Parts: sequence; structure tokens; C-alpha cells
Amino acid sequence: MRHLDEYRDPDAAARLVAALSAAATRPWTLMEVCGGQTHTLVAGGVDRLLPAGVEMVHGPGCPVCVTPVETIERALAIARRPGVVFCSFGDMLRVPGVTTDLLAVRAAGADVRVVWSPLDAVAVAERTPDREVVFFGVGFETTAPAVAMAVWRAAQLRLRNVSVLVSHVLVPPAMEAVLSDPGNRVQAFLAAGHVCTVMGWREYEPIAARHRVPIVVTGFEPVDLLQGVLMAVRALEAGRSGVENQYRRVVTRDGNPAARRLVAEVFEVTDRAWRGLGVLPASGLRLAPAYAAFDAERRFDVGRLEVAEPAGCRAGEVLTGRLRPPACEAFGTRCTPEHPMGAPMVSSEGACAAYHRGGRTR
Repeated sequence: MRHLDEYRDPDAAARLVAALSAAATRPWTLMEVCGGQTHTLVAGGVDRLLPAGVEMVHGPGCPVCVTPVETIERALAIARRPGVVFCSFGDMLRVPGVTTDLLAVRAAGADVRVVWSPLDAVAVAERTPDREVVFFGVGFETTAPAVAMAVWRAAQLRLRNVSVLVSHVLVPPAMEAVLSDPGNRVQAFLAAGHVCTVMGWREYEPIAARHRVPIVVTGFEPVDLLQGVLMAVRALEAGRSGVENQYRRVVTRDGNPAARRLVAEVFEVTDRAWRGLGVLPASGLRLAPAYAAFDAERRFDVGRLEVAEPAGCRAGEVLTGRLRPPACEAFGTRCTPEHPMGAPMVSSEGACAAYHRGGRTR
């Protein structure tokens, strides 16, 4: 398959491992900022192919996982309302709130539906004008254009029965927060290729310059990741900072201008709470004033919930690279995919789920 099989080629991977072994003369710590990359690293054993001293730590690259508990509780409160059709991507249904999740709320009788696209929620609103249809907008810059398109389309259709619970977050402020932490030991980043497909990499250039770190835009297959690590290690060894692009078959410096324009029209940047990182300035999106009528938080008055993280869940430490999943006391015992304590164990991009699925207990 074009642009897939060649990036899973064992011979190509072996050559990159050999080049890495020759390039790395000292210990280096790199962080990938994408849950999909984490799963490839763990499932394919890519991290175990790296030379001694080159360490990958897993960052806040799972948008489901960094969604704070209070946002989940807002979603649950709205989904329980009579007359509401609550639409969401499937990966949010089993993310636990304080005591329950959307799947259990659906089992109790709420109309919670899995959709493939935010535009599906708009279509539901057209078909059921007597119901309030809410879409749960979670994700990084990758999914923001699709949500923006749904809101724009609803406005064009003059629909009054559809809204979005927005929980979109932005990657660059999270990278800035990791690098600014006094205990930080990350020396280079692998940036998420799909985010950069939309946004390009201009926003990463000031971060690389300010913190003097290499940032390599990287794809998702084993050869992609090994090549991204090699590019980062070579930059570190040469004392070179800046942004490089491994994912050239997809990503350009300016990303997708049409998608960026739509996001800029429908959304505006705001402070946003992240699980594990707290409130980060200018790290999220909210609906712009011209589209505020589609804001589910305002429509349902659920914007002031405050709840605590589940006791014993160390998801925050996992999401910031301070703790590997097997080092959590609850991992694989009190916290499993069937009975998750936190989102990283149940999300398809969560680091805990990746380690559990791969049988990594240490």
C-alpha cells in the first residue's frame, strides 16, 4: 500500500536503528506529543529498539486524556437532560467522570449517540427540530476544522436546536508548559504530524528558538518514528535547535490554509484547563462571539462545575511524562480497560491503554 508498507519495512527500520546507534554519543530524552505515536512506539516495540540512553517519554498527546473531569461532568449533566440528543465520537463514551460515564448514562435511558462526524449532529438536528442536539467537541487542532464546519453549517441553516460543548486544546502551549516546568528533562520533541497537517509548524518555531530545542514533525508508522528520533538526536548532538519536518509527504510549513481560516472564523483562543497541567493560558478554543449561540455551556448553564480528580489516579503524572504507566500502583489492578480510573486507560490514544494492551507491566 502506497505510503504505508514502506514505513513498516523491517530493513529500513534496521538501518535507522544502526544510524541511531552511531549518532548517539550521550543520553538524550525525547517526548512524543501524540497518543497515536505512543501506541506505535509501544505496540511495535519501537522504543525498545532505541540505543541505550535514548529515552522516549510520553507527553500530553491524547486529547481525550487531557480533558479534565469537570468537562466530563458537564457532558454528563447535559446528556441527562430530557429532550437532549447528545452526540460524541465513540472514544469519549467510556471516559469516567466522578462516578459514571456516558455509556452508563445511555444505558440508563439518555439519548447518547456515537457519530462519525460533527456534521452528523447537524443532520440529526435537521431531522429532529423538537430535540436539542449537542455535539461533544473534543480534540486538538486536528478535529477543530470539522467542528468549525459543523457550527458554520448550522449557522447557515439557521438551526436553533444544535450546540457544541467545546473542549478543544492546542498543542504548542502544552509543549511550552512541559519545557517551562522546573523539573523538565525533555530535550527534544516529536511533534504530531496530523496536527501540523492542519496548522503547519510556524507556531513551533518560537518555542524551539526560546528553549533551544529541536522539534521534529513526525508521522505515525515505525519507520516514521525512528527517522524522527534520528533527526532529533542528530540535532541534539550537533547543538542545533529549530523545527525539522520528517512528515514531508503530508505536512507543509503553512499547513492547510482553508482549514485554518475556518477555525479562526468560528473559534477564538482562550485559557483552558488540562488534566495533569492545570489551566494553561491561551491553550484552548471557544466559540467566537458571532457563533456564541451554539455554545452548549451557555445554553445549558453548566459552566461552573468544580470536581476533584479520582483518588489514586495518577493520570496527570502519566500525561506529563513524569510517570510511566506500569509505575502507577493502580495500573492493571484497580485500573484496567474494563474498569478505568482515568482516561489514559480507556482512550484509544492513552498511554496506559497502550502499555496494558502491549502487556507492558514494567
